[in-house]
Amino acid sequence: MSEQYVIGVDYGTLSGRAVVVRVSDGAELGTGVHEYPHAVVEDRLPGVGPDARRLPPEWALQVPEDYREVLRVAVPAAVEAAGIDPADVIGIATDFTACTMVPTLADGTPLNEVPAYADRPHAYVKLWKHHAAQGQADRINRLAEERGEAWLPRYGGLISSEWEFAKGLQLFEEDRELYDAMDHWVEAADWIVWQLCGRYVRNACTAGYKGIRQNGRYPMAEFLEELAPGFSAFVPDKLEHEMGELGDRAGTLTAEAAAWTGLPEGIAVAVGNVDAHVTAPAAQATGAGQMVAIMGTSTCHVMNADVLREVPGMCGVVDGGIVAGSWGYEAGQSGVGDIFGWFTRTCVPPSYVEAADAAGESVHQHLTRLAEQQVVGEHGLVALDWHSGNRSVLVDHELSGLVVGLTLATRPEDVYRALLEATAFGTRVIVETFREAGVPVEEFIVAGGLAKNALLMQIYSDVTRLPLSIIDSEQGPALGSAIHAAVAAGAYPDVPTAAKSMGKVRKAVYVPDEQRAEAYDRLFSVYLELHDHLGRDSDVMRRLKAIRREVLA
Repeated sequence: MSEQYVIGVDYGTLSGRAVVVRVSDGAELGTGVHEYPHAVVEDRLPGVGPDARRLPPEWALQVPEDYREVLRVAVPAAVEAAGIDPADVIGIATDFTACTMVPTLADGTPLNEVPAYADRPHAYVKLWKHHAAQGQADRINRLAEERGEAWLPRYGGLISSEWEFAKGLQLFEEDRELYDAMDHWVEAADWIVWQLCGRYVRNACTAGYKGIRQNGRYPMAEFLEELAPGFSAFVPDKLEHEMGELGDRAGTLTAEAAAWTGLPEGIAVAVGNVDAHVTAPAAQATGAGQMVAIMGTSTCHVMNADVLREVPGMCGVVDGGIVAGSWGYEAGQSGVGDIFGWFTRTCVPPSYVEAADAAGESVHQHLTRLAEQQVVGEHGLVALDWHSGNRSVLVDHELSGLVVGLTLATRPEDVYRALLEATAFGTRVIVETFREAGVPVEEFIVAGGLAKNALLMQIYSDVTRLPLSIIDSEQGPALGSAIHAAVAAGAYPDVPTAAKSMGKVRKAVYVPDEQRAEAYDRLFSVYLELHDHLGRDSDVMRRLKAIRREVLA
């Protein structure tokens, strides 16, 4: 018999990546990448003149046509790079950043593609890092706590502004005409599957983690009506739809999508998934005690457990949210790689850029090389990693970044290292919160582009005192999607079985050093003091955000 292949497509924040994977052993044979032409829309809507009104602060939109282009460009490129016969491909699966929402008509047409709505900001995709619905999230949380809603503890006691209900309520309140014209409020993870197979199927992962669906139910109409008069019909009218479990077949590839991708019409299309959650099987992390951190612009922490616990500030716990038969937990940090990128773009003097060029290094590499020469604590700094707000465990996007300890002797590499350490401290808060809630974390597995930074990885191991494993794939989410495609196509009976054959991980690549770990304990105590004071007790950061909004308005 000839070999069989599957395609995994990973939709990230700035680009989509397709990978061709051999079903028998998970070998990755070819990759294609397509950057979104419109990237993230944070300033003005595409196609408007320079005098058009700027988008308000905290908005982050995208253009859905960019997602279709990934299918037309990256998938054929991956097949060509793999040198395989497309006729041997038996399935395709996708994953997406979440919570990324697409308002559509009944046939799946995004509202921004309706000419009458093209100049309306709410007609566009709201990317995961659209944080302008924080006010709506605050009201959801207050009311849910007052009413004692049973679902609230499943989300650590707080609903994020990034999620379906907060963003949907913002649309309802700020552009009612558009809200009424919308037939479906669709996760992008499900919208792209709809484009592939012609059927709209909600995936259980995003419905549980981002859509507040627990025990087969969404929040009650009475709660939504009390939240905002008229909003009670949101679930039946805009949100609720046919559900699909992870690894199931959503449908088969349509003739139109086959023409886009160059793949055979009729092959299996798997139910959609989230980039973080789909990565766990790719790292062979389908058992309890294994926390997987997908580290890129942000970090998402996911893990399976045999027990149901209420973890303060977690993003959610969902039955079968990662693999069937286990409780799937999620937490995260809203900014990680984004913070490092911001620093290198805006805070590095020309002399450092010139030195990096002379050494044949990127600015990141240059600063890392300088920073790794330091002993722990030498820079005298502690930073807070809240430049994009805090996802876990405070769940507050009104928070902002901070560096404490700056002097006239502070150098760029000092601040850079402090920012690296801050993200590790943020992860330690998450790990310790899980443990204190009764969910053990015994191994830390990293996927994503930041795994290439050896200094950063060693810092994480030292700070958390955990052995740190690395997924043995540069395309972890895409490989995870490919695993789900193989299951949807019937090549394996379930996701854990497929993961054993197709997943890849290098165990304990980094182990903690006790001397450095003790030194980090001292810095972490300072981080924790700042974390609790500025994140829980003081409103100074929220006041600064409010002042900025008032001035810009």
